Amino acid sequence: MDILVAGGHGQVALRLLAILAEAGHTARGLIRKPDQAADLQAVGAVPVIGDLENDQTLSPYVKGADAVVFAAGAGPGSGPARKRTVDLGGAVKLADAAVEQGVRRYVMISSIGAQDPAAGGETMGAYLAAKAEADAYVTSLGSLDWTIVRPGHLVDEPGTGLVTVSRQLGGRGPVPRDDVAAVVAACLTTPATVGVTFELFGGSTPIDEALRHAGV
Repeated sequence: MDILVAGGHGQVALRLLAILAEAGHTARGLIRKPDQAADLQAVGAVPVIGDLENDQTLSPYVKGADAVVFAAGAGPGSGPARKRTVDLGGAVKLADAAVEQGVRRYVMISSIGAQDPAAGGETMGAYLAAKAEADAYVTSLGSLDWTIVRPGHLVDEPGTGLVTVSRQLGGRGPVPRDDVAAVVAACLTTPATVGVTFELFGGSTPIDEALRHAGV
C-alpha cells in the first residue's frame, strides 16, 4: 500500500514508517522541515514536505495514498491555540483531504482521557479537548473506514509485541512507543479494527490476536 503518515518526524511516526517500509509498503511521512528528511530516508520512508498546520488543504499530499495515519501533535511545550490548529485542525484537514481524494482508510493516534477532557485539568484539558473533537469529526464521516487508537502513557522501553486493547474507555497505564507503532501498522491490514475506538496499553496478548478481537 501507499500510506501517508501526517506528523512523520514524531517518535511514534518514525517507528511506524520503519515498520511499513520494512513490510514493503510505500511509507510516506508528511513533515514541515526539510532538514528532517534524512531521518525519514534513514528508515526507508519517503519524505513529503508540507505544512499540516498552515496549508489550506492536504489533498496534494494525500493523492495516490491507499491509507492515511494521523500521528501529529503540537507537543507538550505548545499552548492551547496550537493544540487546536495541529491536534484538531490537522486531523480535520487530513480527513477532508482523504474524503476528497477517495481514500477510505484513516487511522488516528489519539489519547487516553479524550472521552472526558474536563478531567484533564488545566494542563491536559486543552489537549484532550482537541483530541476529542478531532476523533468526533473523523468518526462522523461516513466515507471513512476509521480506527481511533488511544494509547496510554508513552514510554521508550523496547516493545514486547504484547498489549492490552480495550473498548472500555477510562483506563490508565503505560505502553511502549514501539508497540504503539506496531499496533497502528497492524490496524491498516486488520478489518476488525474498522469503525472501532480502543485504548492501548502494555499487556499480555500478542498484537495480531488483540486486534482480531478489537471489534468484539
